[in-house]
Amino acid sequence: MPRVPSGSASFIHTLDGNFVDNAGRTLLLRGVNLSGSSKAPVNQPSQVLDGFWEEAKIGSESFIGRPLKLEDADEHLARLRGWGFNMLRFPVTWEALEHEGPGKYDHEFMDYTIEILRKCKAHGFKVYLNPHQDIWSRFSGGSGAPYWTLAACGFNPCAFSATQAAIIHCEYPTPASRNPAEMPAMIWSTNYGKLVSQTMFALFFGGSTFAPKCIIDGVNIQEYLQTHFANAFAELAQRVAAAGDLLDEVVIGWDSMNEPAEGLISWDDLNAYPQQQGSTLKKGTVPYPAQSFRLGMGQVQTLDNYSFGSMGPKRDGSVTIDPNGVKAWADPSTEPGNIHPRWGWRRDPGWTLGKCIWALHNVWDVESGYVLQPNYFAHIPGTEEPVHFLHAFFLPQYTLYLRAIRAHHPQAIAFVQPPVFAQPPAIPEELLLGRACYSTHYYDGLTLVTRHWNWFNADALGLIRGKYSTQLQALRIGERAIRSSLQTQLGYLKADATQLGALPPTGPARYPTIIGEIGTPFDMDAKRSYGYTDGGKYKGDYSRQERALDASLNAADGENCLNWTVWTYCSDNSHPWGDGWNMEDLSLWCSDDLRTGEAERVPALRIPSKISMGSLAPAQASTFTISTLPTYSSPYATSSVEEVEPVQYEPASLLSFLTNGARAVRAFCRPWPIAVVGTPTNIQFDISKATFHLTIKVNAEDIPVDDDDDLVPGKKGLCKDSSLPTEIFLPLVHFASDACLTKALGSKAQDQVDDSMDVEQEGSSRSTSGTTTPRVYTSSTLTLPLTSQAAMLPVVFKDDWYDITVTASEGRVELLASEQKLLWFYTTPMDEKEDNELTIEVRRSPGAIKATALGLGCTGESRARNGCAGWLEQAGLLSEGWCEGCSIM
Repeated sequence: MPRVPSGSASFIHTLDGNFVDNAGRTLLLRGVNLSGSSKAPVNQPSQVLDGFWEEAKIGSESFIGRPLKLEDADEHLARLRGWGFNMLRFPVTWEALEHEGPGKYDHEFMDYTIEILRKCKAHGFKVYLNPHQDIWSRFSGGSGAPYWTLAACGFNPCAFSATQAAIIHCEYPTPASRNPAEMPAMIWSTNYGKLVSQTMFALFFGGSTFAPKCIIDGVNIQEYLQTHFANAFAELAQRVAAAGDLLDEVVIGWDSMNEPAEGLISWDDLNAYPQQQGSTLKKGTVPYPAQSFRLGMGQVQTLDNYSFGSMGPKRDGSVTIDPNGVKAWADPSTEPGNIHPRWGWRRDPGWTLGKCIWALHNVWDVESGYVLQPNYFAHIPGTEEPVHFLHAFFLPQYTLYLRAIRAHHPQAIAFVQPPVFAQPPAIPEELLLGRACYSTHYYDGLTLVTRHWNWFNADALGLIRGKYSTQLQALRIGERAIRSSLQTQLGYLKADATQLGALPPTGPARYPTIIGEIGTPFDMDAKRSYGYTDGGKYKGDYSRQERALDASLNAADGENCLNWTVWTYCSDNSHPWGDGWNMEDLSLWCSDDLRTGEAERVPALRIPSKISMGSLAPAQASTFTISTLPTYSSPYATSSVEEVEPVQYEPASLLSFLTNGARAVRAFCRPWPIAVVGTPTNIQFDISKATFHLTIKVNAEDIPVDDDDDLVPGKKGLCKDSSLPTEIFLPLVHFASDACLTKALGSKAQDQVDDSMDVEQEGSSRSTSGTTTPRVYTSSTLTLPLTSQAAMLPVVFKDDWYDITVTASEGRVELLASEQKLLWFYTTPMDEKEDNELTIEVRRSPGAIKATALGLGCTGESRARNGCAGWLEQAGLLSEGWCEGCSIM
């Protein structure tokens, strides 16, 4: 294994397909996107029309307050940390940085962002910043670029709705009869197949090739846009660097542009829509590019219309759109003398405003509507050379951007995100420089679009990548099959990381993979969880969402052992408007879900860190050789920022705080290995049984080394303390004791163990042999010695915090209760040719906690009302322990 470079204790490396700390431990970085709300200014969520165009045209809208109000940041960050998260993906839009005009930066917003990053540091988070966009801009139905970029490309954004050049939420379905609350799920994403998005991405990535006449301020529009984009984020990077205490300690890297699109580049036939399944959703009106061109010039068009049901998109007729002569292109009078009166750019005389730029380049004829060059974007114009988007267009733009960032953040980890579901290009090591990560996205698309957890699904990624000849072959029926399929699909994505740092790619991945976005909608089934249906009897029941989210996050476990950041956490999410953007509703927390009569904020209780310690003892201690190691002191027991005292809680207060307002918390607040001495090879968590199982591989290269602060060649680590443990997050949400539950939630905690489980009596536990009663430890128990032998008895930790049984193949364990961490110490083999496989299992001794015991889930008598579909369970269509209908254990 390559040697770990020396550096500060907070430094993170990317080696052999993993994140690695300075001690050589393998890290898993898991957390959340903070925040989906950052797509729009505080006072301008996407459904609000008042001021939308007026503020846009002068660029006056500030993003200060995104993602969090500074005064509320500690509360929200403490909640995220309490859920076990250690990583934040931090979306920032180009508009937030440069909304006032080309080269006019919002330094007040950048300084506010630095203050939020300092808060993140105080709470122990690592962060990677993400230049976020969807459909190019808020003013074309998404988020990202400032308004002036659309004007620079010759568009008149105020005409987008009339020409269906884009669907804009605050004007849906039309400005004259707007009803934004009725905007269908995910229809915003169909904008990727409409005129504005297709044109803007074609110009951004390939303007020099496909639109050579588009010259502004003396350069092609491609250079103009790419340079402004790179410079804006470089300005933020410079500002963060100047803060002095954030780079590498907190901000470990920078993502590439969020979900970049090819636009028209590579489009085979402008007179047709591709027949094969792609990443762009068919829903509502679906124009092919030639129809979009004509609509953009004010011409009437009849478009295919699609509905999206449980079996996917299906054509259900046609719709005629009449723009009544309104054009999506700006009138020449808006730029007297080819100079924009507000933004100041000078447009080349050869770029005529008011005319579709693709007609300007003789792709089609406006008067006849005839497409002159239907395969214009499939080949390099004037040649027969086929277009390769990723290598010829994506990679040069990414190179420009990354070099601009690293001019101010030299050690930045390069998070590489190609278009959705596309494999990244072969990126040379000369660009990545040993510090990179593949940052892809994954959603269960059927659940996302239908807003329902279905009993069937499909291998969508396999279908897109041509692994099946028919859609039927990709079908998966039953929850076990669905969960297996999701895990397989994430495995496809993890394998894509082999493209990074090798030319051509060979062998195993050099760099890690992070699933930058993964999640599930919470407004399922006509918002029944909000009490909007069935007389309100399902209010507060997030069981279906829990099953869907658990299936997705479980897919990142298994042999994948992936890093992830869930989409999303929005501090201002609401039941009526969701995340405040295009009716999306994926926030893990909502103030509308706070329990009545329970305090929203939990006071910081200044109590000593509570530590429970125990050991894994051999069945017959006298037959084994025992060695001892010094007790480990957790680096998380105090804050990494000296001037900030740690916030600590009584167990009942902490559990109450972590569940109040949370949605499907049992799915995302799950056990996982944070730092591993060795490499995790399999992670299993059964939410229905509250059982966690971890398998790791450890060898001589994983031995922490002490050689006068120098690394021994060929060794992995750099650490003086040879007793570094593997750290495992153990959430109270799954493993709290009955005493903790009762104190936290009172009567709701009664009868909290599912009667369908194999429940053990207090003080007893299964052992590996099934015959010996394990020892029970509390916080006052001393640590027993370490043994390297494999025949270990279970150990029970039982106190006001936890009631768990731990069984490991060897070693000793310590429980840092108030940090919700289990520390596992074991020996590493000295033989460099030897690989040891070690395992540890943790389970809640009395059995899994019901959702209702946490104040979550159905409020009614769910089993009596819905029954338990045992025959489905036996047929493998349901996971064991789930109840169909209410879906609660």
